[in-house]
Amino acid sequence: MLINREITDAIKNLARKYPILAVTGPRQSGKTTLLKSIFQDYQYVSLENPDNRSFAETDTNGFLQKYDKYVIIDEAQRVPVLFSYLQTLTDESGLMGQFILSGSQNFHLMKNITQSLAGRVAIFKLFPFDFREMTSANLLHENYLENIIKGFYPAIYNRDIPSEIFYANYVQTYLQRDVSELIAIKDIRLFQNFLALCATRAGQLLNLNALANACGISQPTAKAWMSALENSYVVFQLYPYHENFSKRIVKTPKLYFYDTGLLCYLLKINDADQIHTHPLKGSLFENMMIAEYVKRMYHRNMMQDIWFWRDAEGHEVDLIIQESSKLNAIEFKATQTVLPDLFKGLSYFGNLTKREISKTLVYGGTDNHERNQVKVVSWKDAVN
Repeated sequence: MLINREITDAIKNLARKYPILAVTGPRQSGKTTLLKSIFQDYQYVSLENPDNRSFAETDTNGFLQKYDKYVIIDEAQRVPVLFSYLQTLTDESGLMGQFILSGSQNFHLMKNITQSLAGRVAIFKLFPFDFREMTSANLLHENYLENIIKGFYPAIYNRDIPSEIFYANYVQTYLQRDVSELIAIKDIRLFQNFLALCATRAGQLLNLNALANACGISQPTAKAWMSALENSYVVFQLYPYHENFSKRIVKTPKLYFYDTGLLCYLLKINDADQIHTHPLKGSLFENMMIAEYVKRMYHRNMMQDIWFWRDAEGHEVDLIIQESSKLNAIEFKATQTVLPDLFKGLSYFGNLTKREISKTLVYGGTDNHERNQVKVVSWKDAVN
């Protein structure tokens, strides 16, 4: 099943304007499938293949004589020496869309790009399916709990793999290997404990010291492991919004997972019914929705500044998006019943800020309406 990816038009457009395109994102998010479908006339070579990697490393000139133009180079970060050669080749040829690079390790790929290819490359990030992509293929479940538990990785749908089997293999085969290549992990079981503890803190303020203590590791180790998880597209941090308020505000970031299926696997939640009474139900819903906003932002190739806001008294807005001259303040509530208390955070922030804002409440129900100058939006319609 080939599902149309939202990022396709942006990639096609910039392939006419940049000599090199780079597409990064988590493993199994569909990068190779996407690029082969867009650039059907291009040669394809994967540097995951040991023979290809050895060829590129030991005879770079010979490799680039064979793959000199209109080629997709998969897992390009595995041969860093290539990047300096690509700079010279593209400068001399003047061709647009000459090389398409892909990679699943953000740190290594971006390091090589910034060192050798600055100004010559358009960068994209492809994540697992977003709601619009799922809807277009009739894959989005009407019950958001089912989507949370199943996750959004293409292989689960394209190959009909049970999510618990997919994520068990994902952690063992991809995640542990990628993280191990970024940092030296002496005790893989300790790292698995760290990853599970991160899952229990999804949607919460990130206290690295407390996380390190709970796991029995040092704070610098926890920081390095967290950075590796970010660079492998497992987790991301959402930073607090700052304005000159008189009230003290929280300055600690919040932790989220890019995919709730992986999050549920780590939390040992394997049935949607478990979420109904689970203490993290609200956090899981919030995580799914904030990850959806992030995915859609990258898939549309439209970068926006995003934050959350919380003060010392516990007043909070889950997501704040900079939209031209105004802010969009958004609250996420897993309930299907809209009660007056749900608007408290938005109202408080609206009275406090001097900025022009729009206010949105995204909830677990199906109807869209407006109440108290707040747009009340179903989870399915939240991200346009």
